[in-house]
Amino acid sequence: MTTVLWTTSSFGAAATLERAGLAVRPNPMKRKLTEDEALALFAEARPAGLVAGLEPLTRRVLEASRAHLKVVSRCGTGLDNVDLPAARELGIRVFNTPDAPAPAVAELALALMLAALRRVAEGDRGLRAGRWERLPGGLLGARTVGVVGYGRVGRRVAALCRAFGSTVLAHDPVPFSDAAVRAVGLEELLAEADVVTLHAAGSGRLLDAPRLARMKKGAVLVNTARGGLVDEEALAAALRSGALSGAGLDVFESEPYAGPLKDLPNAVLTPHIGSAAAECRGRMELEAAENLVRGLKEAGIL
Repeated sequence: MTTVLWTTSSFGAAATLERAGLAVRPNPMKRKLTEDEALALFAEARPAGLVAGLEPLTRRVLEASRAHLKVVSRCGTGLDNVDLPAARELGIRVFNTPDAPAPAVAELALALMLAALRRVAEGDRGLRAGRWERLPGGLLGARTVGVVGYGRVGRRVAALCRAFGSTVLAHDPVPFSDAAVRAVGLEELLAEADVVTLHAAGSGRLLDAPRLARMKKGAVLVNTARGGLVDEEALAAALRSGALSGAGLDVFESEPYAGPLKDLPNAVLTPHIGSAAAECRGRMELEAAENLVRGLKEAGIL
């Protein structure tokens, strides 16, 4: 019987794989695997396919698994943890689930905007510490929101913000048409937006110190896309100085995050929970299982 392995901390669609006649192995660690842990587990289990989480599927890992591994099905959107050139060279099929997480990520982005503008986390901490402070905040509906990356998530975020009454600007390297938003260049967006929310693909540095300095005085930055898009040290400096009034981040360059933003009251931080809504998670896991079965059939294993 063909063995497959899920490496996410939990997985609710194993029955779909079992109905396809697959022997399903769980992640014994029940957490994100390190590179060495992935190497050891894959060598022992010899899976033909993975339902993959965020473990580093490096060239080293993929080459060591080349004799048996034929399909990687990411339970999620991002493929930053997969060495895609190596997978192509080795003939390993790679899938992801870009549609399922979009509603959850969009709603979390909105939650982070509101939390930063209304200083929700600050108020919560103060009350628990015995302080009754009426912290002044601002309305999302009175703000101009700049959406960087106008794909599945970015479009949903724009629609949610428009429902609040916000004016929405959007930037994407791929031309798009949407009469409800104004398409602008990145520099113009940074200069005009009161709230900048990142939904761009890729992991290269998008907002370095000079670009953060071009943002509107007192603006809010939200990142639910990729941690590497933002220079976190420069962001911390901008928050300390008051150049930016707040930030909401769900993704970080190195996770678990242990950097300077943890010490700033005007930074709202969440532990990469963008897709962790039960409704979206279930759909994402089912899509990942279906993609894995499809990939194994295409590879002639099923």
